[in-house]
Amino acid sequence: MKQLAYLVLVSTLLFSFSSGEARNTLHKVLIADALAWGDEEGILNDSIGLYFGDQEHPAVESELGTYTSNKKTNGVGKSDQKACQWAFLSAMVSLQSRAIAEGGNAVINIHSNYNRREFSSATEFECGAGAIMSGVTMVGDVVKLAE
Repeated sequence: MKQLAYLVLVSTLLFSFSSGEARNTLHKVLIADALAWGDEEGILNDSIGLYFGDQEHPAVESELGTYTSNKKTNGVGKSDQKACQWAFLSAMVSLQSRAIAEGGNAVINIHSNYNRREFSSATEFECGAGAIMSGVTMVGDVVKLAE
């Protein structure tokens, strides 16, 4: 009987711990704030344009493909806001690198696709923040814009 009580107690504790750590809070974060921080840190490449949602941009000379960047960062010791900004900037660096590799000079129509949930905005992106990790999935069209 003691073994059964012990087994029930251990099972209950394990279940409560695992469900308590499964936080996945969806945040909408301002793109301008993340980009400003990226500029301060010198993270982004100024020669590759980034256009979000339906933001206006110069005429497209050639379309070079649609690409996805799924980036995560350690959220321990960081606010959800800072962790989300860091993951977002990592995704932007990845998209800019893809543009360079494909011969483009911009990424347009950038939008969130966190957990396959489309969200397009010129001012915000979506980020999931958990107890340990935070992450974004960003999608954009690599293009060559008229100069």
